[in-house]
Order: sequence, then structure tokens, then C-alpha cells
Amino acid sequence: MATFQKSVFLGGGIAPRTSVLGSFPVWNVATYVPKCFRVKTLVTIAAQKNTNTEYVIVGGGNSAGYAAKAFVENGAAEGKVCIVAKENVAPYERPALTKAYLFPVDKSPARLPGFHTSVGGGGERQTPDWYKEKGIEVLYGTEVTGLDIDKQSLTTSSGDTISYNKLIIATGCTAARLPEKIGGSLKGVYYIRDVADADQLVSALKSAKKVVVIGGGYIGMEVSAAVSAWNLDVTIVFPEKHVMPRLFTPTIAAQYEELYKNNNVKFRKEVSVAKLKEGSAGEVVGVELTDGSTLDADLVVVGVGAKPVVAPFLEAGLKSESGAIEVDGSFKTSSPGVYAIGDVAAFPLKIYNRRTRVEHVDHARKSATHCVNALVKNSTEEYDYLPFFYSRVFEAPGSERKIWWQFYGDNVGEAVEIGNFDPKYAAFWIESGSLKGVFLESGSPEEFGLLPSLAREQPPVDISALRSATTVEDALKIAQAALEKQKVTM
Repeated sequence: MATFQKSVFLGGGIAPRTSVLGSFPVWNVATYVPKCFRVKTLVTIAAQKNTNTEYVIVGGGNSAGYAAKAFVENGAAEGKVCIVAKENVAPYERPALTKAYLFPVDKSPARLPGFHTSVGGGGERQTPDWYKEKGIEVLYGTEVTGLDIDKQSLTTSSGDTISYNKLIIATGCTAARLPEKIGGSLKGVYYIRDVADADQLVSALKSAKKVVVIGGGYIGMEVSAAVSAWNLDVTIVFPEKHVMPRLFTPTIAAQYEELYKNNNVKFRKEVSVAKLKEGSAGEVVGVELTDGSTLDADLVVVGVGAKPVVAPFLEAGLKSESGAIEVDGSFKTSSPGVYAIGDVAAFPLKIYNRRTRVEHVDHARKSATHCVNALVKNSTEEYDYLPFFYSRVFEAPGSERKIWWQFYGDNVGEAVEIGNFDPKYAAFWIESGSLKGVFLESGSPEEFGLLPSLAREQPPVDISALRSATTVEDALKIAQAALEKQKVTM
């Protein structure tokens, strides 16, 4: 969570916890209600905006697209489903925005309709025509500002109402911003959350020379890797000791930092942003750091976390958990007939017996599917999510080395690390003799395919044997043998 003291921006600092799953930013929105999401207490109802009222999905992101797909697969879509989308485009695979979408025009950048939901999950491309063909109503460019639970209706920013029988909240997150008083709204300062944001950034990159990326997490790492394809001066700034501190060990981080340096990306670690320097035309011209130094910059990308968009729903009385919407194992909220999925849901993480909120495309897809199945089929099966994170960077044509890592499980206990990063590297987290989490860089399809079983089954592993492994392949064989042995003895 971003912390501000004496006009100094400290970055994406989170209260320290034991694992990556306990340290995602769950923002308390009770004290922050963006203007566009404040509930209107006095409003003249102009008209009912939607025709399809059985199932209404608020939000036009990944979760909404996969929920629509699930309704179609259950034969419950035609004439029944309405999506209320703030953006003017159909749902799409958002991870592309910090990866291939940012490539230079001569390096085959991703563009819509190429990555509409649900191509990222192996499904068909759900273009605007797809929704029409399936009888799904999509209200583009429509913001929801209020919820009346008793009347089962939503209020839009234009004063219209949207009626529903069952409501699915899939509003996702908005980017955390730097305060205006330190230059967070200067010309040349960019935040990435949607296609319009990415389009503005791409346009600015065409004339940029010196780029500073603030934040050493997912956004910072992926954006800086993509921008490096433009052959610009790129520097990442963050207050932690190494990149991806919630997941990476110092050793894992060192491997990636070296690779980034080889791609002409520079690092300024353990330092925070004091303010952004303003030029004569209101544009950013530099980044002043807390150690007294200044980085020249004509373009700044800020990636310091995100906040769930839940204000109107919490104000309507839905039960919250640390600023997100509390749900059960079927994504039901505290109000009958109202569900919440994806980034905004604080759900029971069954495998580890605790409640969490996950910002990741994998959970967005799976939570949507589970919710719709529970809703349409009256299924009582609880959501049993296995945490999964991944990243793919330096994939622009001509890149000397493409990076692809995956992580499953929980990064608690002792980390045993194997490999030389040429190209493979692996880490196994062992707690009380059992494998809890596993990380793999540049694995084969078969090796990546083994990871979910290892993380879910948590087999007892001989940690001394694992430490003695000389290659990633040998280490995975040891873990696989432990898994097979556990199956035999069960």
C-alpha cells in the first residue's frame, strides 16, 4: 500500500507478511471514494437502460468476459445477460497491455481484436459481434455510481437505472496514483489499466528519450521489459532491496536484474520518489529521489499497485473485508442475489484455510466460471483455488532471450534454489518437511505441467536430496518421485 509522509512517495510498500498470498494490496476504500463512484442520494430516474435483466454483470474486464462465456456454455445467456462496461470496447485479456501492446510498431505489437477474451484461456475470440450473436447485451461506456439492494437496481452516471435479478460485481481495480502535490498528474506521467491508457503511452513512447518506471513489481518489470524494445534510456525506481519482493527471493531477483541490465534497463533500488519535476509547460522533466539525486525523464510510468473499485457497493451495505467485498466459496456476497468475482472479491482460500484477495488473470477467469456455474446450476461446490502467477517478458521480435516463469502455491518456509539461469532456474519452498510452493523459469511444457500437482498435493520432500540436485531437471525428478510416493501411501 502506498504510504505518503512529508510529501515523500515510498512506493508499493505493504505491511510485511509471511507469503506472497498474504501480501497483495487489499486497500481500505472507506476513506477513499473516487468522485465518479460516489453514490447519488438524489437522482431523477430518466429511464431503464438495459433490456436483459436476469443476470447483470458490472464491469467489462476479463472476469466479465469469462462470466459471459460460462453463461453461454450453460445455455443461460440469450436474452438474459447484460454487461455494464465502463470502457467502449468488449472485454479483453488485460495482461497484454503491459507486454506486447507496448512493442514498437515494427515489432508486431498486440492490438484488438487480437486479444479479446477468451483467447488467453484457450477459448474463442469474443468480439462485439460475438456478444450480439449470443444474445448478450453490452452497455458500453457506462459507469455505475450506485446500488439499491432493496429495489435490485443500479444507478449510472447519466441518471439511468439498470435493473437486475442476479448481480455479479466484476469491476476490477483502478491504478494507484501518485499524489498531485508531488507531480502525479503532470503531462508525461502515465498509469496503465485499460486500452486507452496503453494507447496514450504508446503514442508518447514515439518521441520519448528518457523513461523512468516507478515500481519494481509486476507492472514495473513488464513495462520496462517491453519499453526496452524501443531502445530508450530506461530506469526502474523502487524502495525495496530487490525486484518482485513479495515473491522473488534475493537470489532469484538478482538473476532477473542482471538480465534486465543486459537489456539496457537500469535500477535505482532502496530509494523513493520525493517529487516529479515540472517543466515550463506543465510536463514532467525529471524525478527527484529521496537520496537527493535527480533522474532526467520526459516520460514516467507509475506501477505502484491498484485499488479495487468497490465504493458504491460497500456504501450500499455489502459486507467488506479489508476494503474488498467479502464472499463465500460460491462468490455470494452478504446480500442475496449479489455476487462478486475477480480482483474485488475477498474469498476463502480453501487450500490454506484463510481469506485473501488475488489480482491475477488466472483467478479472474476461474472465479468467473465458478460463480456462474454455482449461480446457474445451483452448485454448492466451494471454490478451491490454487494460487498461480506467471510472467512473460522480452518477447519482442529480435530479443536475444525470452523470459517465462511460473509459480504455484505459497512461498513460505525455506527456499531451495537450483540452476544457473542458463536458461532454467527453479525454487522449492519447504515448510515442516512438505513442499508448499514451486517456481520455474524456462521450463518445458511437461515440467510446467508438473508444478500444479506439486503445489496442491504438498508432498513430503527430502530437503537434503533436493539441495544436492545439480540441475533443475534432477530437482524436479526428486519432487516428482516424492509426489508419486505420497500417492502410493495414501
